[in-house]
Amino acid sequence: MSMVELVLPEEKVQFPRGTTLGQVAETLAPAAVAARVNGRLVDLTYPLVEDAEVEFITDGSPEGLEILRHSTAHVMAQAVKRLFPGTRFGIGPAIENGFYYDFDLPEPFSSDDLTRIEEEMKKIIEADLPFKRQELGKEEALEIFGGDVYKKELIEDLPDESVSIYSQGEFVDLCRGPHLPSTGYIKAFKLVNVAGAYWRGDSSRPMLQRIYGVAFPTQEELADHLHMLEEAAKRDHRRLGKELDLFSIHEEGPGFPFFHPKGMVLRNLLEDFWREVHIKRGYKEIKTPIILSEQLWRQSGHWDHYKDNMYFTTIDDATYAIKPMNCPGAMLVYKERLHSYREFPLRLAEMGLVHRHELSGVLHGLMRVRCFTQDDAHIFMLPSQIKDEISGIIDLVDYVYRQVFGFEYRVELSTRPENSMGSDEVWERATTALKEALEERGMEYTINEGDGAFYGPKIDFHLRDCLGRTWQCGTIQLDFLMPERFDLVYVGEDGERHRPVMIHRVVLGSIERFIGILIEHYAGAFPLWLAPVQVRVLTVGERHVEHASALEQKMSEAGIRVETDLRSEKVGYKIREAQVHQIPYMVVVGDKEVESGTLSIRHRRQGDLGAMSLEEFIERVENETRSKQGD
Repeated sequence: MSMVELVLPEEKVQFPRGTTLGQVAETLAPAAVAARVNGRLVDLTYPLVEDAEVEFITDGSPEGLEILRHSTAHVMAQAVKRLFPGTRFGIGPAIENGFYYDFDLPEPFSSDDLTRIEEEMKKIIEADLPFKRQELGKEEALEIFGGDVYKKELIEDLPDESVSIYSQGEFVDLCRGPHLPSTGYIKAFKLVNVAGAYWRGDSSRPMLQRIYGVAFPTQEELADHLHMLEEAAKRDHRRLGKELDLFSIHEEGPGFPFFHPKGMVLRNLLEDFWREVHIKRGYKEIKTPIILSEQLWRQSGHWDHYKDNMYFTTIDDATYAIKPMNCPGAMLVYKERLHSYREFPLRLAEMGLVHRHELSGVLHGLMRVRCFTQDDAHIFMLPSQIKDEISGIIDLVDYVYRQVFGFEYRVELSTRPENSMGSDEVWERATTALKEALEERGMEYTINEGDGAFYGPKIDFHLRDCLGRTWQCGTIQLDFLMPERFDLVYVGEDGERHRPVMIHRVVLGSIERFIGILIEHYAGAFPLWLAPVQVRVLTVGERHVEHASALEQKMSEAGIRVETDLRSEKVGYKIREAQVHQIPYMVVVGDKEVESGTLSIRHRRQGDLGAMSLEEFIERVENETRSKQGD
């Protein structure tokens, strides 16, 4: 019997030709759910017919989790087909932490329906049905799925003449795979909600019903995730934004947030902090218009690569665009005069209001909006300054994320997308420069293939909040193309004109989105320096109003953000309400405080702090605010 040699990560072994990966795994990797053969993910039913490099995949690995969740989506679709005959099926991929499947049926799913589907899924899992792969021609696949318009469209759009399908029991689905060996490998899942989704993301196509679920290798991991979802619901920035009177969004302007007075205090504090740290690092602030001519957007490349996400208007019979990005405006500022190499690096920063067309279905509070302010900066420099500038931006990001707000973060290097401009040589040069900058700092990073900007590769920073969720905020984009398109020059040391290199970067990203992240990260309990109201003075009775008002005046003059609660309510009720509104400090004013001239101080977390003089309390608040460490 002929043998094949398998090169595993730590050893080489031989097995009879035709042996399946599942049979190999029985002795070498009993926890495997799939394998990678010569770099390609395959099922354990895959037969070995030639020598190969093999790596087994467990359900705890990133690939294994994706296979687990994709397989669970197929089980959910099978349960829906059993319970709702006549349903037509869209797609059912794995996503972060879970999966979804799109369905077309006349009646909307209810919460009771989700419970029924879960119970049917448990029966399918208990039956331990094997996932079976089959490859067939397009025509044969169309015969199988011809009654489902969505599957038919997917098959017809496939470039290859062969199609792979998977079955478990009576259920058959179009799928590339791979899948778990059987349904019994699924141990922990939960269906979480239903949403609408346009077929293939096209608003002109039918609206389908999308059921979302989560799946994990163990019940413990599932329980931890569901607990996180409960915490996230409590921290939902849309609910807290309303309760804390920070912002609102109205039907008259979907995707266009309204900031209320307390929300503006928070926003202005954040922007003041942004200006402070940028001035210290040599940035100069500019402001550019939000409406600029069509010709400018053609010149920048946004017209060809981004116009579907832009808003347009007509002025004096000419077409103008509301800016989706700030960079073309920064180019015009740079071109106003001839620059010398001695000015470099030239760091131009802008709190720039931008507008982008988003579909209504993806709008989400402050996290996904149609207008937002980017904390943008465009840095013009010599090629020899690239690494130092990138390193300086990383230092700034680290200071803001880790030291000020307490966020951990991870780094991705996003490479050239399909929809890009420029030569291979320019892209290779820019990508190499970013890699070298990261590696010289010893920073760990992952490659995000094809997710760069259309004009250059980028470093993306994904911060992690207190619930373990990640948010892509900061980015550094290295650009050799815009200076070329706008004919930017500087006078070099040799007296000749040369082309500068350019960096586009943000730290917070969208100010609106960053505020939404902060609301959820802190659950509305902002650190003292960011709290819209730092102190609330609470009166015990009517006779204490005059004294409380005088205290408010003195604290306000000292720069403390203070308000009074003069209502004729019991002081215990006022304290509880101040804590609900996440006021850091409460000052209780009663007979004892009026007579002694001291303050009775309470903290939202530490409780009763005892008596202090007004001067001591003001100094405490000022020190905590200045250090940005106060809770």
